[in-house]
This record gives sequence, C-alpha cells and structure tokens, in this order.
Amino acid sequence: MAYLRTFGSYLPARRVGNEELAPLVDATPEWILSVSGIEERRYAAENETVASLGLAAARECLSNAGTTPDQLGLLLVSSGSSERFSPGPASQIAAALGLHSTPALDIAVPSAGSLIGLALAADLAPRFGKVLVIAAEIMSRRIERTPAGRGTAILFGDGAGAALIDSQTGFARIADSLLATDGSAANILKIEHDRIFMDGKSVILQAYRKLPRAIGDLLARNALGPADVGAFLLHQANLNLIEKVAAGLKAARERFFVNIARYGNTSSASLLIAAAEWHRTLAAPLAAPVVFSAFGAGLNWGALLALPA
Repeated sequence: MAYLRTFGSYLPARRVGNEELAPLVDATPEWILSVSGIEERRYAAENETVASLGLAAARECLSNAGTTPDQLGLLLVSSGSSERFSPGPASQIAAALGLHSTPALDIAVPSAGSLIGLALAADLAPRFGKVLVIAAEIMSRRIERTPAGRGTAILFGDGAGAALIDSQTGFARIADSLLATDGSAANILKIEHDRIFMDGKSVILQAYRKLPRAIGDLLARNALGPADVGAFLLHQANLNLIEKVAAGLKAARERFFVNIARYGNTSSASLLIAAAEWHRTLAAPLAAPVVFSAFGAGLNWGALLALPA
C-alpha cells in the first residue's frame, strides 16, 4: 500500500506580470493572457538555486506531515533546470536535510518528472516506508526574453513542490498509475545548450491526444469514468490545453484545479504546487477519486489515480 500523506510548495518572491514581460517579447499583455491563461509568474532571486527551492518545499511538506527528515527512507527529486548536470539537486537537498546515507535520486524529466516521481514512490513506499517526492525548477534561466523566444518566455516561471508518500497512512490511497514514453517526437520539446526549445503547436497537439487517452484508460481499468472523479490535478502547462483535456474527457471544467494564472508554467514543479494548493482547500476528508496527470519532455506522459483512504 502507498498513501498520499501531504504536500508542500515554495514560490520565489519576485512576481513578473504580463505588463513587464510583454514589451521584451514584442507582445501585448492581453495576447499573452489569451494564448496561455497566465497573468504573472515567479522568478527566482540570483542567490536561489534549484536545490534551495526544492529544500524549502521539502521542509514545508515535512512540517505539514509532522515528520522529520530522519524518518524518510528515500528522496526522489525531479528537475529539468538544475544548474549542474550531475550530480543533480537530489544529493544537495538530502545533505541540507541532514541525511548522509538515505538514497536520493534525480529524475531529469521536465514537466512530467513529478508525476513519474509519484508513480515510482507509490511502488517503492512498501520497501522504503516514507518517500519524499520533490520537484524544483528555475526555468526563467532557460528562456530568452526576446521576440525570438516569445513562445517560451511568456510561459515559464520558477517554483518547487513536494509530496510525502507513506506506506502506512495518508488522506488518499494511490490505487494505480500509467506511464508512457515516445521518443520519436522528443525534438518538439527539449532543453539544449541551457535553452528551452518548444514547438508549441506540436506539443499541444501531442498532449491533447495523449492525456485524455491515458486518463481514460487508467480510469477504465479501475472501473471508473471521468464523472466519478472529484478533482483533476494536471501539470499547469497552458490553460487552453487544460480546457482541451477537460473537453476531450467530457468532464466538468470546474473539476480541474487551475492556478496557472498566478504562477505560469513551472515545469515539473507545477503538478505538486497545484496539489499543495488544492489540498489546502479541502474542508473535509477526501470523498471522491483524484487524478494526477502530466505531459512533458521525452516525450513522457501519464496519469495516477488516488482514492479516498
């Protein structure tokens, strides 16, 4: 068994609104909002790192759970924007938490890495006990704020999220997950030479085709349908994409938690930041299934199903 225990998040203080960004990329604030659903995003300070953002989210998550770092059996850290290729931020975060022998592994998959981390944690929790999944990104250092980089500059921001998966207790039981990879189209979304490249139209098309199918297949094999789901938590890539996924599933739009307007696309961190905010809104014990889903570089995508404990 594996349970979702709680979440945590961290957002840098600096807010970058469309009014500030639009002149740099030769656009209008209204156009940015219309194509992305984003009003502002957060940028990390010069002294902040991917590891420091992840550490802050981890500490909040552990505090929310009333758990200390020494009780963790495993750390999984997702980031596609780490300052150093190898070793990644996992070992840095583990050391900062005072852990010197606990395994800490990196998942270098932008956008979908946190979903992969959750799925792996669910499988590994029976062996390791408590698994902390962290996703931290500073994508503002991987974009070009010029007209040539408009397609990515308007989308990406910085932040970190964390989730504690417990083999013994939690508010929701992780029932099943579905992960998939198709490398034949990997060139449409990649980070090379410290810059994000994204063929926006192709990414939207691929994600729109793959996410509803993955979610639908996962639900079907658990004898559920979209109407049975109480909340859908998706990678906050683009508001238009989230609405397309809702339409593709024929699911009520209001069941899709959305916070992209305030934070932009924080890559793999976005799913856990959204989950942390959603979890804080729960006024009563979970009463209906929850679906987590993401699509990202690789191409990697999938979905995870959690049921009331």
